[in-house]
Amino acid sequence: MTIQRKAVALISGGLDSMLAAKVIMDQGVHVEGINFYTGFCVEGHTHAIKKRDQEKQKRNNSLWVAEQLGIKLHIVDVIEEYKNVLINPKYGYGANMNPCLDCKVFMVTKAKQWMEENAFDFIITGEVIGQRPMSQRKATMPIISQQSGADELLLRPLCAKYLPPTLPEREGWVDREALHDFTGRSRKPQIELAAQFGFDEYAQPAGGCCFLTDESYSKKLVDLWQSRGTKDYELDDVMLLKVGRHIRPKANFKMIVAREDGEGRFMEGYKKMFITLDCTSHGGPLTLLDGSPDAEDLYLAAQIVARYGQGRDAEQVSVSVTLPDGTQEILQVKPLAAADIPPTWLI
Repeated sequence: MTIQRKAVALISGGLDSMLAAKVIMDQGVHVEGINFYTGFCVEGHTHAIKKRDQEKQKRNNSLWVAEQLGIKLHIVDVIEEYKNVLINPKYGYGANMNPCLDCKVFMVTKAKQWMEENAFDFIITGEVIGQRPMSQRKATMPIISQQSGADELLLRPLCAKYLPPTLPEREGWVDREALHDFTGRSRKPQIELAAQFGFDEYAQPAGGCCFLTDESYSKKLVDLWQSRGTKDYELDDVMLLKVGRHIRPKANFKMIVAREDGEGRFMEGYKKMFITLDCTSHGGPLTLLDGSPDAEDLYLAAQIVARYGQGRDAEQVSVSVTLPDGTQEILQVKPLAAADIPPTWLI
């Protein structure tokens, strides 16, 4: 009797992992997906609150990919475990604050644990040699296999023919000849394979989902760490770094100024955690204050808030300052001019 082998596929929500899973499914292997939630892949969250993203699909791409493939998806919360990967990456960061190689080792390690606990046979990833400058190079492929402990149980169907045969290939669980030899940054081979499978819709490459690859987001994260004197963070920090205009007038406090109504509504949920400022005499953005401002700092912050509101040209604007406990005072301020807000304040 032939035993049906079982593989767990790392599903990021991008095209590569979708294709890798499909290639192995078409060989009769039972495939289930796994997605590790670090807190930094939150595109659905920002699409839901930003006006400019109204036309984008409000979906979790990993769940959507699993639905297209007809497979079960296991979403695993690794927010706390992932902190050490980001804070102390053995192999360092990429162009921004993305610890890509350490991240891949971590995720394959977790997938191997899940594989063993659930009696699966091997692991699938959508990696392609040469596609990512840090984690997807021929020299780093063995590092991921070895450091994760997956070794020969890690199969990369899209570039397998450029790598030594894995155990699933040697044992005949999969046909090596039906695997692929994709390399480089070109998406053409993947797009052609997607067409063969009948996939006419798919998300952008998974790297675009990770905010740690984004220069602007990374600067905000570094600023957060420097201001607190520690690299620790919470999920709320991760979410707030992606919304609003971040301004640091002084080392002891930072402002998060809503740029549109959706951001303002989202930030309303943090009123009991931060000092909040809001224009009362004119329309204006909700603003959160993080840090330890004194009375002079609050006055300056109110002037900045007034600058971004409808009263920017007025002689005087009323700004409410509300503490987390609900205590409130109204400040009468003259809005700062744009020239009075130096670029160095903008994070």
